[in-house]
Amino acid sequence: MNTNTEPLTDSDLSSIIQEARWRVIDTVASSRAGHIGGPLSAMDVLVSLYFKHLRIDPSNPNDPDRDRFILSKGHCAIGLYTVLALRGYFPTEELATFDHGNSRLQGHPDMLLTPGVDASTGSLGQGLSSGAGMALGAKKLGKDFHTWVMLGDGEIEEGMVWETVLSAPRFGLDNLTAIVDVNGLQQYGWPAGPGDRFDRSEPVGHVDLEAVFTGFGWNTISINGHDLREISDALTFAQAFRGLSGKPTAIISNTTKGFGVSFTQGTYKWHNGIATEEQLRTASEELGQNMEAIK
Repeated sequence: MNTNTEPLTDSDLSSIIQEARWRVIDTVASSRAGHIGGPLSAMDVLVSLYFKHLRIDPSNPNDPDRDRFILSKGHCAIGLYTVLALRGYFPTEELATFDHGNSRLQGHPDMLLTPGVDASTGSLGQGLSSGAGMALGAKKLGKDFHTWVMLGDGEIEEGMVWETVLSAPRFGLDNLTAIVDVNGLQQYGWPAGPGDRFDRSEPVGHVDLEAVFTGFGWNTISINGHDLREISDALTFAQAFRGLSGKPTAIISNTTKGFGVSFTQGTYKWHNGIATEEQLRTASEELGQNMEAIK
């Protein structure tokens, strides 16, 4: 199976990440719809996965032996679409159709429409269950692909998530990895209290998620989700357990919502939002992008 022809350096990945963040903000502004904070917080991990770690072939998106990725926090679809486009699943020009009628790029991922999308998501809390099913299916069929699921820290307030956290170790799903994007904010929430990082109370900011997943029988690691070395080490850690440990893996990725742009970072109001022309100029400058050239 074809992956990347040459390994990318951290500098290469950083350049892709900066462009991807810009395309998220610009696309949402152009389409007048979409989410900002969650895609920006998850971007370092998404790019690291798709450009370095996933066993995939954009020219054959339905290869039965490919690794699977599920964006359980489906409202962050524009982040996934941007990475898929940059990775070669479809032209970057198609991002301009985001959330339009008859577009393949709807506001939530649709596996029947979009190349590279392995599960339709949007109703929060369901992605990990789907991922567990894929991982179990791989075991039953003797396949060695890895299933990865990205969840949000607000999303894991859903009870269905914890039913899967409880059951996955019982099935020995060491081919399943959950990545929790702990960006500290959700769309609404209580006012910030002592120990909170941002302008609203963190959904799970006062819970030791690493201890919780470990207690349920998972291999668990906590990382800075904006540090490419820590991300790579964690993804390699998860891959090393596939087929060997008898346990699923959880990566607690500590991030900042809206990361990378001064006016979106750490504020719950940029869960979604439409950037003004002035804000677009600010974002393009901070991300080192030419807002006229990259379309």
